[in-house]
Amino acid sequence: MDRRSFLVNGMFSACALRTSACFGAQAGAPVVVRTRSGALRGEIVDGMRVFKGVPFAQAPVGELRFLPAQKVAPWTGERDATRFAAAPMQPEATEVAHSEDCLYLNVWAPEGKGPFPVFVWVHGGGFTGGYSYQGMFADGAAFAREGIVCVTVAYRLGVFGFMDCEPLLGAKYAGSANNALSDLMEALRWVQENIAAFGGDPGRVTLGGESAGAKLTDILMGVPEAKPLFQQMISESGGAERVWSRAVTAGISKGFMESWAAQAGGGRGALQTAEGADLIRAQKAFIDTWPQHFPLRAEIDGRLVPRLPVETIAAGSSKGKRLLIGTNREESALFIGPHPAHDPSAAQLGNMSVARFDPVYAKYVGLYPEMSVEERRIRAVTAEEYWVPSLRVAEAHVKGGGNAYVYELDFGETSGRLKGYSYHTLELGLVWNAPHGDVGNALAEAALGKRVHAAWCGFIRGEPPAAEGLPVWPEYDLRRRGTMVFGMGDGAESRVVDGVQGAELRVWDGVM
Repeated sequence: MDRRSFLVNGMFSACALRTSACFGAQAGAPVVVRTRSGALRGEIVDGMRVFKGVPFAQAPVGELRFLPAQKVAPWTGERDATRFAAAPMQPEATEVAHSEDCLYLNVWAPEGKGPFPVFVWVHGGGFTGGYSYQGMFADGAAFAREGIVCVTVAYRLGVFGFMDCEPLLGAKYAGSANNALSDLMEALRWVQENIAAFGGDPGRVTLGGESAGAKLTDILMGVPEAKPLFQQMISESGGAERVWSRAVTAGISKGFMESWAAQAGGGRGALQTAEGADLIRAQKAFIDTWPQHFPLRAEIDGRLVPRLPVETIAAGSSKGKRLLIGTNREESALFIGPHPAHDPSAAQLGNMSVARFDPVYAKYVGLYPEMSVEERRIRAVTAEEYWVPSLRVAEAHVKGGGNAYVYELDFGETSGRLKGYSYHTLELGLVWNAPHGDVGNALAEAALGKRVHAAWCGFIRGEPPAAEGLPVWPEYDLRRRGTMVFGMGDGAESRVVDGVQGAELRVWDGVM
């Protein structure tokens, strides 16, 4: 399976294999909360109030297809909120239904009046896959038990959320490549207006996510209009580089239209009335032939996204906010495998061309002569995809007057094909306090999971990220570059390291 197929099939498949617990909780006692849009009937499960499938925007269907998210319409009576809504439209079949009518969120709230801090989680999936209750995200109880209101949100994917339709359908659709950002901002507005009804504090909202969810979080840090909607950010394997210029998005729109015409024989007008599944098939055909990885992404439209997000962040768009950000040591092992047969290609590189990457990659022989060729490939692609982009966000945030805590996961998988690798998604089980561990390492991994989860919860509460058994985690500054390196015993305990991989970082100066 190539990387594109892996992403579309679900970013969390590896993570799901590591968490065998079933999150289909037994039905609990009903509980009703009244929002500004209407009453919601959820359930009390294990002492927590749970609401699923809560609409935060109007369904983006019919005349609203390809347009920004619109405020949810009010309803009368009690709306059932005990079942998850359909997942956004995406290419591959999953265990849940797909629909364009997908703008819903889920809430897990402690019992009591609060006010409780709020954690808004954005799922990953390469901008074309995933959903808000996939795998361990189907249960936010781990955070609710810690006195945190956990909210998981959906957003439009693929051509519905990341394609510029202005060249195809006219000025009315300007900025449609940022529809996913619009969806998330509407969800955050809903949180500001309604989360107090669940005991949440709208003045203590942490926006966070992993992979594509982290990248969208980082991009939103550079969106001036989003500034009042959240106070803190968590970015796991992110970066703010996944944006195109309008010139590039126009070319992508043209390329999609060619696939659309070949697949369905439809013209531009049919884009607004075609079945969503037909658009997804054309999207898949387009992505399979497009030379650049991740063609569907947000756009510098001059309005919502005024310029490169890292530039806006460095200029102070996230000033005064706190950021927790980091990556895993060998993220890309999940995609290119522990023994890749070829040098990195455009299918692995999301942020630059092979021509720009190769001169940097050539320096890795001198940087890490002790590593195998495979290890160097994984290390270099990880830097290009996740590590360097994440550090650039942290540095821009600090320059712009924010506070940052940076981490690196140094804990390697304990069994299976990726044994020994700290691959993409591996931290999720620790953050959500759902590690699996094999027989020999279950206790040690569970202990690390408790520490990581406790540090995240402390950060969400507005405290320094800390936990018993962890050293003091310093704020990141541009001189010391203090980083929390999470390890798991056997001489690799968690520790603070200054200037992690400094020589490697320098080879990327002026490149990214």
